[in-house]
Formats: sequence, structure tokens, C-alpha cells
Amino acid sequence: MDSAAGEPQVHPAVLFIRRPGAPSANAMHQRFHVLDSLASGEPLVAFLAAAAAMPDPPRAAVIMGGGVVRADATFLDAVPSIRFLVSTAAGVDHIDLAECARRGVAVANSGTVYSADVADHAVGMLVNVLRRLSAAERFVRRGLWPVQEDYALGSTLGEHWLTDRKEARAFGCIIHYNSRRPKDSVAYKYFPDVHDLASESEVLVVACALNKDTRHIVNKDVLEALGTDGIVINIGRGASIDEAELIRALKEGRIAGAGLDVFENEPAVPSDLLSMDSVVLTPHSAVFTLESRSDLCEP
Repeated sequence: MDSAAGEPQVHPAVLFIRRPGAPSANAMHQRFHVLDSLASGEPLVAFLAAAAAMPDPPRAAVIMGGGVVRADATFLDAVPSIRFLVSTAAGVDHIDLAECARRGVAVANSGTVYSADVADHAVGMLVNVLRRLSAAERFVRRGLWPVQEDYALGSTLGEHWLTDRKEARAFGCIIHYNSRRPKDSVAYKYFPDVHDLASESEVLVVACALNKDTRHIVNKDVLEALGTDGIVINIGRGASIDEAELIRALKEGRIAGAGLDVFENEPAVPSDLLSMDSVVLTPHSAVFTLESRSDLCEP
């Protein structure tokens, strides 16, 4: 687009740190002079140095979630012109918030763009675990149906006590919740302690942000409180659950099952989880719908 004076319009430069196939790439290129780390083919250190050396260096950076790059003091030192960081994820655990605050760097995330899709995914995983859908599908594919005939019974979703939102209410579930403080907009029963919440629930949906207070917030004691009929669904961050303790609890039958979209050391998934029919696994994909990709690109 040309300016009123006939000169080509100069779009502001923006760093774009992304994974291959990032959905927001096209929208970014239409509005900014995008300095794309992936397209450059350079190592990150060299890419950042080149950006910092520009006559008009970038003042903003879009950082993909999922551990691709950590926006910390080293990152900000490499491009000191950066004054604004945008996370395309809901979580900001890959951004050093304290360091950004110290330097006066503003931080934004995706807000509530993904909320409905992630809630759908959580309920879908819960139904899958309860009704053993993925396990039943493997049973058929392996040719076991004609041989064994009967398949293990599943369980219905109705009247389970859990922590989630309106999607769960539609199945007749009774909902409790935990947060840093009670929410005036929520009529569900509030538990200030996760252990107490688990002891009163059959399903624990983990959707909290990851920080020093929530790392391993679901630990051995919480899993014990959930009990032998309990199910854990994690669509937040992998490290919110003590993964080693979760595996032990599943192996020993101290909880009934789990649905996991996130893991402690992504993309590595413990082999023990891969072999369990009581566990449903997805590749950190709860947010990946056509609708959320479109919404993320809206100005």
C-alpha cells in the first residue's frame, strides 16, 4: 500500500519466533515487516543479532508457546529495542515476567481465544477415558473382537463431581473449583485447597497457568485424595502434574485413568503412559481448531 505522498508504506518490524506452520504467519505478513526466525534459516543468536543491528530495529516480538524459545534476560539483551512481547499461547511460562517488568517490557497473551475449544477438548478426553473409546478402537484394529468378543465396560459421565465449566454441566456433572481466590461470577462451590478439592471430586481438570506456585500442584497427596475411581484431565501445562507420581498412581491403580494433552518434557512422552489403555494422549493440540486459528488472527 502506498502512502499519501506516493512513497511505499513502511510497516513496523516485528520479530516472529515460531514453529513450522504457525497459523498467524500470513496475517502477520500482511500488517508488519516480519522478521521470521524460521524463514531466515539462521541460528537464533545470529538472527537476533541481525535484527538488533537494523537501522530501525524491532520494538515487538511474537513468541510462540510450547518451549520453542524462552524470552528471558538473554533474549532481551540480544535485542534491547524490544518493548512489547506477545505470546500466541494462553500461557506465559516461556516469558520471564519479572525480567520484563524490570525493563518495562509489556507482555500480552492470547487471552480467552482458546477457552471454548480447550474446554471442549477436556470434556472430549474425559468421555474418551470413561467410555474407553480409544482403547476400544485399538481393540477392534488389533482383530481382538472376534477372538475375545466381550469388551470391558466403561462408565457414563453423568453426575460426576469435577472441575470444569458449562460443557460439563450439560452432562449433569456437579462442578467444584479451585483458584487463587473465589470468583464472584461463578456459582460453583469454591475450594481454596487443591487437596480438599480432589477429595470431593471424581474428576480433576487441570487448566491453571504454570508458575512457581502451580508446578506439581497435583502431587502424590492430591492423587491419593482423588481416589481409586478418580480421573485426571490436563489441558493446562504438563509440569502442573508430578508426572512420575501420576504414572505410579496409574500403575498401582490408585487412580482410574487420565487424559493428557500436555506433558512435563514435551514432545517427549513417557513410555509408561504410551502403553496404558486407561490413558488418553493428545499432542498439545487442544487449541488447534479452525475457529481458534481464525480468532487468533483477528485484530
